[in-house]
Amino acid sequence: MPIINVSVTGKPDATLSARIATEATELTATHLRKDPTITAVAVSYLDPQHWFAGGTSLAEHGTNTFWLDIKVVDGTNTKLELEAYLKAIFAAFGRLLGSVHEESYAFVHEVPAAAYGYGGKTQEFRFISGRLKAA
Repeated sequence: MPIINVSVTGKPDATLSARIATEATELTATHLRKDPTITAVAVSYLDPQHWFAGGTSLAEHGTNTFWLDIKVVDGTNTKLELEAYLKAIFAAFGRLLGSVHEESYAFVHEVPAAAYGYGGKTQEFRFISGRLKAA
């Protein structure tokens, strides 16, 4: 049920957006064990002239960059899983975008289960309901 927001440099490209969404969803399922059927991905594009790293635009650097921001429930992943995920994300965006600036970022927000959900139900509610059904 994670929501993944991705910003990349470049012009909007539906084919690239679909590739980004597929890759991000698959890596999230593989490394963070999140259900791909309820993973949401939103992709946005920024002109490289308006994205700066070290005070210089990415257009001047001649590279691309990305910012991936994902929200997951706190405590559902280990440090090793998070490390592997971040490594895989950086490698994937290198393949997807070509030359990627070192100052590209991925951020995994671990949020409380009581403060996060979908369909009007928190993840804490879903967990407790599932445990009660299993009992």
